[in-house]
Amino acid sequence: MSDARSQTVTHEDEGSQAQQNPTSIQRKELLPQIVALAREAGEAIMAIYRSGDTGTTSKADQSPLTLADLASHRAILAGLKKLTPDLPILSEEAADIPYAERNRWTSYWLVDPLDGTREFIKRNGEFTVNIALIDNCIPVMGVVYAPVLETCYFASRGAGAFILRGNNAAQPIRVMLHKGGQTIKVVASRSHSDARTAALLEKLGPHESISMGSSLKFCLVAEGKAHFYPRLGPTMEWDTAAAHAVVNEAGGIVCDAAGKELRYNKEDLHNPEFFVLPALDETLHELAQVPRPKTRNRSEAIS
Repeated sequence: MSDARSQTVTHEDEGSQAQQNPTSIQRKELLPQIVALAREAGEAIMAIYRSGDTGTTSKADQSPLTLADLASHRAILAGLKKLTPDLPILSEEAADIPYAERNRWTSYWLVDPLDGTREFIKRNGEFTVNIALIDNCIPVMGVVYAPVLETCYFASRGAGAFILRGNNAAQPIRVMLHKGGQTIKVVASRSHSDARTAALLEKLGPHESISMGSSLKFCLVAEGKAHFYPRLGPTMEWDTAAAHAVVNEAGGIVCDAAGKELRYNKEDLHNPEFFVLPALDETLHELAQVPRPKTRNRSEAIS
């Protein structure tokens, strides 16, 4: 029996020529199924988490890889191919798809099977399953599931953003505007702090810093538990896409230093430095020196 860590995961080109982008109605129908799929992947992760044998190795870039990353990847790949056989998939654990091929995609799934692998190894529970649907370079659906916390954030363009805790009913979430005189709540990376971010936070004045791992940082802004998340360190597109969709529908924005929304399926899959904050918060944009977008956030336009 071969070692699961050494198995090569292949990708298929099915649907890249005859691809059909899901409509808003189809996305609405798909969303609960993607939530269920994320939870299924979470169960695969938790089986390894509970066993205590993570089987940790290192990738070429020295980032950690565990058996849980691969188990989640396989579960999600199988589920997405069954649900949408005509849509291509880009996963962190199968990201070697040439740009000449990816460039033809107008709609595709972007997946991080286990976001926060370092948090998984540390066993602090702050890791997630991220599944996003990208349409014309923008995330239009996103599911972020934290299996230890049994908490799921999900959104689809035009349908709002929600949080689901355990078996409770889903509740809508919304960003929190910063009020004058109020302490700014900033969420920062637990594993990737740096001097430049610290210097930026000092410019904000009095603030409260909340440390968190994985894409849960985005979600704290989306549900109004934090005002601002600056990320000046390196990230990849699969790290951000699902939570980006949630932030958009909660009334927030994920933008670069020029105030432009992050784009996906670039030739280089690295993200630029970015900021997450309420789209309509003029004061916070000024304090962080992030230009406001020229057009309103999508979710603001439909509310």
